[in-house]
Amino acid sequence: MNTIERIYQAVLFEVMALTIVVPTTVLIAGYETDKMAIAGIALSIFAMLWNYIYNIIFDKLAGYNRVGRSIAMRIIHAIAFEFGMILITLPALAWYLNITWLEATILETGFLIFILIYTFIFNWLYDRYQPYKRWISNEQYI
Repeated sequence: MNTIERIYQAVLFEVMALTIVVPTTVLIAGYETDKMAIAGIALSIFAMLWNYIYNIIFDKLAGYNRVGRSIAMRIIHAIAFEFGMILITLPALAWYLNITWLEATILETGFLIFILIYTFIFNWLYDRYQPYKRWISNEQYI
């Protein structure tokens, strides 16, 4: 995967996640829409940077045949990615939303459950259908 495709994948991943997470969090948890949008965008920017770096490292360790990766490998991929995210997002959410660490942990748990499932599904579908390559060349990649 080249740099442009990695950027495309990361932006697509984050935009789709934000369109689900921000309205859902506002609706369920009652946070202010503008605060959740700002927190979501800031965390998404961090996540895109982390996604880019993490996937380069993961590809080097796991091999470049992304289509042939097993379910177990995809689960490891998703869990390790989220662990890295939690190290930054938990204190950032507590600080920005002015909530307790417990409240931030509960919020983060909800995000984590969603994102673990979403990451697994998104990356599996992305690797299988490679929309970037189809978009730029109209060739069929399987």
